[in-house]
Amino acid sequence: MIGKASRRSWLIWSAAVFVYLLSVFHRTSFGVAGLEAAGRFHVGAAALGTFTVLQVGVYAAMQIPTGVLVDRYGPRRVLIAALLFLGLGQTLLALAHSYGPGLLARGVLGFGDAMTFVSVLRLVAAHFPARQYAVVASLTGAVGFVGNLAATVPLTLLLAGPGWTPTFLAAGLLTAVYSVVVALRVRDTPTGAAEPVRVDRRALLGQIASAWRVPGTRLGFWVHFTTAFGPNVLTLLWGVPYLVQGQGLPKATASAVLTVFVFGAMFGGPLLGGAIGRRPGLRMPLAGGYLGGAALVWAVLLGWPGTVPVAVLVPAFAFLSLGGPASMIGFALARDYNPLRRVGTATGVVNVGGFLATTIAALAVGVLLQATGGDFRLALLAVVGVLALGTGQVLRWWRRARLALFEAQARGEQVPVRIRRRRWDAPVPEPAPAPRAA
Repeated sequence: MIGKASRRSWLIWSAAVFVYLLSVFHRTSFGVAGLEAAGRFHVGAAALGTFTVLQVGVYAAMQIPTGVLVDRYGPRRVLIAALLFLGLGQTLLALAHSYGPGLLARGVLGFGDAMTFVSVLRLVAAHFPARQYAVVASLTGAVGFVGNLAATVPLTLLLAGPGWTPTFLAAGLLTAVYSVVVALRVRDTPTGAAEPVRVDRRALLGQIASAWRVPGTRLGFWVHFTTAFGPNVLTLLWGVPYLVQGQGLPKATASAVLTVFVFGAMFGGPLLGGAIGRRPGLRMPLAGGYLGGAALVWAVLLGWPGTVPVAVLVPAFAFLSLGGPASMIGFALARDYNPLRRVGTATGVVNVGGFLATTIAALAVGVLLQATGGDFRLALLAVVGVLALGTGQVLRWWRRARLALFEAQARGEQVPVRIRRRRWDAPVPEPAPAPRAA
């Protein structure tokens, strides 16, 4: 591993992270275009939710294959393919006038989106020292939220001005053209292209299984599952409908309120990344603090009598926006507890978590809205249910990951973080006695 990141490494990261910015823009564009899409494709709440469920479902399903592709072919090639799929998907969406082609377009977008973040994190792992990984990963997430910002008020104004087809067509074409920049500027490692990792199918499945067996990977999966999905559900689809139809806000005001998620993540990400980069032992206490606070925020929003004031919505959304930065803890766990040759696969495993939870919650909210006649208070209880499920699993695997660390320390192995035993920790099994010579 390199001792210090060079200026060239930062330039390579800058070129690559812009791909992630574009992917977040395309991913979240439906969050403000949802009402226009309902009119354009003549669909209701449940069918509208299917657009996001399909895109996010494709994204989640592609995370492990993407991690394997990154380890096999290198992140540069995968990023180029991602840009071409993103451009194609947004172009198809621009030209779609019915439900079926629209679904196809979002599926293609999900396929391209799935290839971006894992690729960028793999570049970070190769070009930056381990002590900077959490900071640069958090910066990556923060830059991605600039794409989210572009998909709020600016996109709302473009849809109201030039309209659906010109806006999405231009976005698709510009995205595909950027693949030329990536081909010229990005390198897989500080020395150039990564050596292809040739593995057969059995070895490939073994690599995935090896990453999944690591308690740190499993903990990272559930941390990402539980922290990332709440902001995703609101920014990807249900935020504007909740604020407009459920809270009675004008659409422009609703879009402006959603920018709280962008600024909260942009400023919170680097702060959290810097903190856990200096003190890795803070990772899980910070994740646990976020989960407890998120439960309280949802209790306030759903238990508030009548319409929730904007003065309450803004700080509530500001806290929930920290879920994106908190989800980076999952990737730091995957980076620390897996060898570099398997980091892409482990990162893909972790990244499945938040988007699997987003798929479940977004679909459940749409179905409940349809069943209750548009009652957002009842429909958003699905988010609380998923939050409770994930929190229970985080606590379970946190305890198991701590036990694995204590066992490694007892064997005299090097561990990424040294922790002190607590009363609630599981006892470390006694090592088996060595066989006696006959």
